[in-house]
Amino acid sequence: MKLVESLDLVGISKTFPGVQANKEINLHLERGEIVALLGENGAGKSTLMNILSGIILPDSGQILLNGKEVRIRNPKDAIDKGVGMVHQHFMLIPTMTVAENIAFGLSSLDLFFPLKRVSQQIKSFSQSYGFDIPPRAKIWQLSIGQQQRVEILRVLMQGADVLILDEPTSVLTPQEAEDLFQILRKMKNEGHMVLFITHKLDEIQALCDRVVILRKGQVVGEGRVIDFSNEDLAQAMVGKNLDLSLPERTHAQGENLLEVENISIKSIYGTYAVRDLSFFIREHEILGIAGVSGNGQKELAESLAGLVPIDKGSIKLSGKLIRDLSPKKLMLQGVAHIPEERLSFGIVPNMMIYENTALKEYDQPIISPRSLLSISRMKALAGTIISRFNVSTPSVKTLTKSLSGGNIQKLILGREIARNPRLIIAAHPTYGLDIAATQAIRKELLEKREEGSAILLISEDLEELMVMSDRIAVMYKGEIRGILDRSEATVEELGLMMTGSKSREAPS
Repeated sequence: MKLVESLDLVGISKTFPGVQANKEINLHLERGEIVALLGENGAGKSTLMNILSGIILPDSGQILLNGKEVRIRNPKDAIDKGVGMVHQHFMLIPTMTVAENIAFGLSSLDLFFPLKRVSQQIKSFSQSYGFDIPPRAKIWQLSIGQQQRVEILRVLMQGADVLILDEPTSVLTPQEAEDLFQILRKMKNEGHMVLFITHKLDEIQALCDRVVILRKGQVVGEGRVIDFSNEDLAQAMVGKNLDLSLPERTHAQGENLLEVENISIKSIYGTYAVRDLSFFIREHEILGIAGVSGNGQKELAESLAGLVPIDKGSIKLSGKLIRDLSPKKLMLQGVAHIPEERLSFGIVPNMMIYENTALKEYDQPIISPRSLLSISRMKALAGTIISRFNVSTPSVKTLTKSLSGGNIQKLILGREIARNPRLIIAAHPTYGLDIAATQAIRKELLEKREEGSAILLISEDLEELMVMSDRIAVMYKGEIRGILDRSEATVEELGLMMTGSKSREAPS
C-alpha cells in the first residue's frame, strides 16, 4: 500500500452539550515527520484524535488525505485509509496470545491455520523494528513496554501509515521509553507520520519535529520544536506565564511517623502481591515509590488506607498499631488517601461537587453540628476547597463528572488535606494531568511536607519522583529492590531496578 504523503484536518469543529471541544482546527502533517500535540486537560486533544481515528464524527470540517477529502465514519474506515491509534489504555485481551490479539484486527486471514501466517508476519515485523515479541506469548505474560509494542505492531500490520500515540510513555521505564523513541524514529525514516500526544515537554524536545498547541479547543501555536523552549511551550499551553519552580525544603526531617514492618498482602487472585515489605517515613519527608504498574504498589497504598487486609506484618503511626483500622478510623487518626483511580474511588461522579467534598466530613461538627447535616455548611466547605485549590467550576452544585481530570484531582486533593493530615498516601496524583494542574498538585504536597506531614508518593513518572522525593524506594514483584536518597539516585539506575535487573540492599 502506498504511504500517505500528506494529512490535513481543515476547519474541524465539535460541540458537546455545553462545551465546544474543537473550534475551526487546522492541522497539517507530511510524510516522514513526528508532530507533537500539546494542550491542557480539556483542551480538545482527545476529541480531535477521536475524530481522526473514527471514534466520533465532527460537526463540521474536512479530513484530506493526499489532498483529497475522505470520510472517516468509524475506526475501520480510519485503518482502511491508513490511520491507526494506540490508546493510552491498551485494547488487548490479556488471556489471549499476541497472535490472537493481532488476528482480530486483520481484514483477511488464511482459511487454514490462520495463526501460523499471522505469527510469521509478527516475526517479520518484529525483526524489522526490533520489537522482540513472541507470537505465542499471552498478553499477561508480557511487560508493559512489550504490550505497547503489540499495540503498535497491530496497527502497522493493519496497514497504518499515520500512527497516533496517546501519552505513550506514561507507564514505561526510561529504558522502554528510549526503545520506543528508537522505533518511532525508524518509522519516521521509513516515511510514516506520527502524532505524539504528551504532557512531557522534554519528550517533545527529544523526539518531535513540530509541535501544535491547543487551548480551549483552538490552535494557539505551532512551529518547529527547535524554535520553542519548555517555558515557551508551557506559556502557550496555559495562556499565561507559568512558574515551573517548586518550593525548597526549609524544615529538617523529624521522627519516624509511619513504620511498616514485614507486611505481606495477598492479591485478589490469592497470590502475594506484596512480600515482607519494610520501610519508614519521617515527619517532613516524602518517600517515593517507583515501579512498573502491577508490582504491588496499588495493594500497598490500599492496605495503608485500610481498604484491603494485610496478611501479616505490622503498621505503626507515631508508634501506635493501625494495621486493622477501618478507613474511617484511619482518617480520624490523620491518614489521607489520594487514590490511583480517581473516578472509581476518589469521587461519586453523579454527585454534585459539594456532596463529594463532604463525603468524609458528613458526620463531623464542621458539616453536622448537633448531628444534623447542614447543606449550607456542605456548600461552604466546597466553596472553600474550590477557592483554595483553584478548582475551575461554574458552581458547587455542578455534577462532579463534568469536571476535567485535573479539576477532579484538585478537588480530591483539597478534600483529603483539608483536615491537615499527618500521613498522606498519594497514588499517581498527577497521572494524565497537564503541566499547570501537575505543578499545582506538586506544590500542595510539598507545602504539606513543610508543615510536617509524612507523604508516601507512588508514581510511574521518574522525573516526578526525582523532583519531589527525599528518598526513593523501588518495588519489583512485590518487594523493595532498594531505597536510595534522591541525591544519589539516577534515572538509569532506577529504571534498571524497576525491571529487576539491579538491586540495592535496603537499609534496615
